[in-house]
Amino acid sequence: MLSFLTTTLLAVHATYAAVVNIDLNIVNAKVSPDGFERSAVTAGGSFPGTLITVNKGDSVDIATNNQLTDPTMRRSTSIHWHGFFQARSSYADGPSFVNQCPIPPGNTFHYAFDTAGQTGRQVVILSFVMNLSNRPNSYWYHSHLSTQYCDGLRGAFIVYDPDDPLKDLYDVDDESTIITLADWYHDPAPDAQDKFFQTTIVPVPDSGLINGKGRFKGGPEVPYAVITVEQNKRYRFRLVSLSCRPFHTFWIDGHNFIAIELDGVEHDPTVAQNVEVYAAQRVSIIVEANQTIGNYWIHAPPTGGNATNNPNFDATLTKAILRYVGAPDAEPTTTGTNDGHKLTDAEMHPIASEGPGKTGDQPPDVAFNLVITQPNLPFFDINGISYISPTVPVLLQILSGAAAPTDFLPSEQVLLIQPNQTIEVSIPGGGSHPFHLHGHNFDIVQTATQTTKNYVNPARRDVVPILGGNTTFRFKSDNPGAWFLHCHIDWHLEAGLAVVFAESPAENLNGPHKQITPDDWKNLCPEYDNLDPDLQ
Repeated sequence: MLSFLTTTLLAVHATYAAVVNIDLNIVNAKVSPDGFERSAVTAGGSFPGTLITVNKGDSVDIATNNQLTDPTMRRSTSIHWHGFFQARSSYADGPSFVNQCPIPPGNTFHYAFDTAGQTGRQVVILSFVMNLSNRPNSYWYHSHLSTQYCDGLRGAFIVYDPDDPLKDLYDVDDESTIITLADWYHDPAPDAQDKFFQTTIVPVPDSGLINGKGRFKGGPEVPYAVITVEQNKRYRFRLVSLSCRPFHTFWIDGHNFIAIELDGVEHDPTVAQNVEVYAAQRVSIIVEANQTIGNYWIHAPPTGGNATNNPNFDATLTKAILRYVGAPDAEPTTTGTNDGHKLTDAEMHPIASEGPGKTGDQPPDVAFNLVITQPNLPFFDINGISYISPTVPVLLQILSGAAAPTDFLPSEQVLLIQPNQTIEVSIPGGGSHPFHLHGHNFDIVQTATQTTKNYVNPARRDVVPILGGNTTFRFKSDNPGAWFLHCHIDWHLEAGLAVVFAESPAENLNGPHKQITPDDWKNLCPEYDNLDPDLQ
């Protein structure tokens, strides 16, 4: 019976899945998304970077060619495939010095991983992981070396599913309905970072961008991005935040929306008029083009800046145009505000097939209380420790036999968890920090604005903002590896706002969860260590 089931599942997997080979050239290129030309770190020579799309169940082999040459920015690199669980492929998760050493300039490194198993039920048979309930998901990718992604290395990564259980709610879901939200900086990130450390003022973007286009105060009138719709059709817009710092408040003049996805997890449809999208979050909304044919402003003003710290910044200039077929080629004259109902995590509930309440309402096996302080501005501490990248990646330490807390260097920054535990993380107050957990989604059992916990059907995602209250989330330790937990404001991460989970050390070495360790991964550290410091 086992042999028959294994054969059958392999046949199903082969029928519906493919290995998608992608060449991704990481190059310095001149770009001017807001009319100010600068050299940037790009994926494919553009901003946003090359769009990656695959179908449910596909695996990818992404040949990442580091061709960086500009000495004003970092020339080594690494890439995080944000939201993918990387089961058995923790090596491909991307954070420098957590999962790998950086890729030196002139080198090619292959990120090969399975996109299946992101949501829904799985069956593990022998060493094969079969996903029985994939869903369409919105992800993205970005550099995970210092603050390099603020220099431009960021792009969307979408997994499509023709059998989406919510597909009856929309008519169009394609490349034209992907909406990226980003901040943009005129100064190279290393310079901006140095100023931050000297002045303690977090860098303020020069502009905000929608689909890679925007304006800054006093700058040229760059044409806004245009999203075209046909009257009476329903569109699934995938909002993907590529932000390094701010959150964007998104709304469209004259249109409501129905929210159906948070960070790759589909939720029960919920009506709202605007939504705050924090750094690294993704939200899918359905918008019906049910208004009079015309042009309508799309708004996404970013927070986190003012004219005192950067006179170029004007949040109201972060706009795009929703244009109905048949409308004139002109800027909108519509007016609107974000005074309508704002979508919150507390009102979102995963659809039934996502298994709400996965971690249950019993006391957790392990509870972490992470207290954020800033005793040494501009640096952050978590429980008295400011994160500093280890010299040897945490995953490599695990695969070299580290198994007890004192085995890790530095041990204060690594939190050890064992297999199949319910892990609860509470973060009291500490400011507006969007925290991201690698390797897992989590259930937000208490948002910062809730006074009671929800163990029945809490929102599930991989980035949650810490907004001054007490935020608590849970996840199951069912994915061995080395997993970062950090603030996704990249300037704050560089200032120490992070910890690392070393999950199930022994299971990384043997058995069905044994980690894949390709030769090019094993070669990264000696190659990187031999570089001239200027190239690191």
